[in-house]
Amino acid sequence: MLAATAPDVERQSPVAGDYVASLRRVTKTYGSVTALNQLDFSLRRGQVLGLLGPNGAGKTTLVKLLLGLTSPDQGCVSVFGGDPCNPEVRTRLGAMLQVAKVPETLRVAEHVDLFSSYYPDPLPLRETIAIAGLSGLEKRPFGELSGGQKQRVLFALALCGNPDLLFLDEPTVGLDVESRRGLWGAIRDLARRGKTVLLTTHYIEEADALSDHIAVINRGVIIAEGSPADIKSKTSAKLIRCHTQLKLDTIRAITGVVSADQADGMTEIRASEAECVIRELMARDETLSGIEVSSARLEEAFLALTNDSQPTQQGWR
Repeated sequence: MLAATAPDVERQSPVAGDYVASLRRVTKTYGSVTALNQLDFSLRRGQVLGLLGPNGAGKTTLVKLLLGLTSPDQGCVSVFGGDPCNPEVRTRLGAMLQVAKVPETLRVAEHVDLFSSYYPDPLPLRETIAIAGLSGLEKRPFGELSGGQKQRVLFALALCGNPDLLFLDEPTVGLDVESRRGLWGAIRDLARRGKTVLLTTHYIEEADALSDHIAVINRGVIIAEGSPADIKSKTSAKLIRCHTQLKLDTIRAITGVVSADQADGMTEIRASEAECVIRELMARDETLSGIEVSSARLEEAFLALTNDSQPTQQGWR
């Protein structure tokens, strides 16, 4: 069945705070595997939403539903108030997917020009090239580009149509640090212009840096959502960094210690009761120094949330 039956959509931006896309009680199965289970999900205008989940959690299925590439078995999918398969809706979408394939003989500018022709109000070619960091590469055949440059071309193809809703699936894979930071800046600029971005990434730092809202999906359901700070608060663990002569096995045996490891010449300790652990460290090691205590990182919160559930079935994303 089709995802939604709402009327055709006028090409206008919703007012601030309105939902631009939603799934309501959506179930999607593949044979005996339930990819999404009675899932509720929504996106607001101007939001950068980071969708996090382990492999097999249902991330890709959710994105495919919003793009109109598949239909739910049950429930309703709405994008800009209408069916995501509606051509008027699709002209307002842009997508950068890992499965994307483009002809390698076409030049960069030719690719962008071709994709731009599919949209009623595309960005100027020069602007797209600049946003994607492709200046100077316009005449280079796609097949002669490096992996990172190819990623930037795919980003350009996703944004060249001036979409109101942009899907980015692992957009910075293969990029060096400078290029990654440049793409982060481009994504932030799009959000400031009122665009909505759905970001899926395995780089937890990336989701934390870019997203104003996080949704964690596991086993086909949303198990937590909120601001990055809200998600971090889901775990009570604190991160202690210090210089100590104590061995890791000794530290791990201290009451309140969740884990202990070495990183960048420091000992990193995750603790449920930081104050008690620090007192014990000081009592055992007179040379203890460089103590830093911070809230749990998004990565710790993500692992704590997803590890509370049984492992997902592999093979579906």
